[in-house]
Amino acid sequence: MRSSDALALGVFGCLLAFPFFGGDFYIQLITKIMILSIFAMSLNLLVGFTGLVSLGHATFYGLGAYALVFSSPQYDPANLWLTLPFSMLAASAAALIIGTFVLRTNGVYFIMVTLAFAQMVYYIFHDGKFSGGSDGVYIYAKPEMRLFGLDLLDLEKTFNFYLLALFAMAFCYGALRVMLHSLFGRTLLGIRTNERRMLSLGYATFRYKLVSFVIAGAFAGLSGYLSAAQFGFVNPSFLGWHQSAQALIMVILGGMGTLSGPILGTFALVLLQEFLSELTQRWLLLMGGVIILAVIKLPHGLAGGLTTLFSARKCTLRAWPRIQSVFSVLDFRHHAARLKFIGRILSQTLRKTAASMRKRTSAK
Repeated sequence: MRSSDALALGVFGCLLAFPFFGGDFYIQLITKIMILSIFAMSLNLLVGFTGLVSLGHATFYGLGAYALVFSSPQYDPANLWLTLPFSMLAASAAALIIGTFVLRTNGVYFIMVTLAFAQMVYYIFHDGKFSGGSDGVYIYAKPEMRLFGLDLLDLEKTFNFYLLALFAMAFCYGALRVMLHSLFGRTLLGIRTNERRMLSLGYATFRYKLVSFVIAGAFAGLSGYLSAAQFGFVNPSFLGWHQSAQALIMVILGGMGTLSGPILGTFALVLLQEFLSELTQRWLLLMGGVIILAVIKLPHGLAGGLTTLFSARKCTLRAWPRIQSVFSVLDFRHHAARLKFIGRILSQTLRKTAASMRKRTSAK
């Protein structure tokens, strides 16, 4: 098992056991972090594995949230089995349309064009009456998991919604792992490394990037749907560029190009925000300093640092028998009897040599 997979299994195991020990406030906080982890993983698919730095990824996060609003009754709970696929489909359709245009650019131009599209969508929802304007819209009931007339899980309970968020995060992690270890994922890594070479080999890189863009948009829509369902409120800030920038910081802090990095980065950033905001009103200044130090000291992020630490420890454990054998050779107490025997033989030899030399001198 790879160290990154072992790290992810350890995180999921701790999260599965957490509700049995934490209070309601901390359960809701971890639920929020897991939902944001899905958003960060979707952005990492673009930034870390395809080489596309986007500042407009929050567009799909917000569209997934607004899709829940538009598909829900005003006062009754919505059906999760209908509204969740609708939200992901709406976000992926928007990603397909936007990606068709923005993927024709590269580098800084791609960043600027994604930001421009994000601002366009933001002001459409900010100034439109259909979306509640800048005040936003309330969702009065969480979606229900009703199937054939049976309620499978009551999402109004904090514990049940926590399990839903955990399952969604595990599903996204597993889906991305399978995808990135396939031929499609290897092609994305090749595009990230050298797109011109992939073009010369006959790969239609635009199509691969577009599919990656659409998949990332669908997962971002899933995250926005769960966030809207948790808090029961959606406003244009879900679509703001600062939401994309925050997700980008999570990815960089956790480790770009790693599957577990966005999860670790999201947990570190949100928990750091909660801790520092309780210490001082100028917590943003402290937080900026911590992030700068983390980027300098951990250039590959938290996941890269932990993977290096585990690898070094594993090498040490493998080399330990050899180290023990060296120390056993140098253990003079263990070989004391042999050393005494060798000393006696040397002393006898020296005495015989001295006696023979005396005889020779007396004979002369």
